[in-house]
Amino acid sequence: MTLNPRSHVADDAVNGTIDSFTALDKSGDKDSMNDLARRLGKEQPALLQFAAQVKNDHGDALGEAAVFYGTLMWAMFDRAHGRRVPRLLPTNLSKADEIVKAELAGVEGIADKPVHERVAPGLAERQPAIVTKLQELIAEDVKESALTAEGAAVILGPTQAVIEAFDAALNGSRPGQPLGPVVRDQPKVGRNEPCPCGSGKKFKRCHGGAEA
Repeated sequence: MTLNPRSHVADDAVNGTIDSFTALDKSGDKDSMNDLARRLGKEQPALLQFAAQVKNDHGDALGEAAVFYGTLMWAMFDRAHGRRVPRLLPTNLSKADEIVKAELAGVEGIADKPVHERVAPGLAERQPAIVTKLQELIAEDVKESALTAEGAAVILGPTQAVIEAFDAALNGSRPGQPLGPVVRDQPKVGRNEPCPCGSGKKFKRCHGGAEA
């Protein structure tokens, strides 16, 4: 399959993102972490809400893991394509989720496979570097008991949907919203109001923390 240069994320972008996140985690640089969270909240609010839905359905721990994996996938596309990466809309993510589920449903015996092998075949062809790295990370988290196999299965589906949504938005098949000034269709979130990501924390304690 020929990879689409408008949306493809190569190995160097994937590995560079992992290296950056690892260095950030080791450094404990809260300012940089807050800058990243603030930028994600401004540029990809629908992604945050989509990932945080896992929290509503499965609890805090898996919700945080889903947000982390979603953030990591966004960062890989961002490193590869920069400001070309559009803002995902809820419809981008819901359609991507449908496509991933349909691809998975077509894989014979998928429930019997190790959890990290339960990937949508079409998505793996379109974004081989990201999907391969995602499989490695999921397998490592299960091996080190950071996630149970059941928990990893919960995380893997939405994370693949995030990849599918960015891939389609960049290649133009399901465009997102070009980045620019945010046009609000709702009043600005107050600092003492619940964060729109769905964490349950006040905005000032979550994605609004870096704005203080």
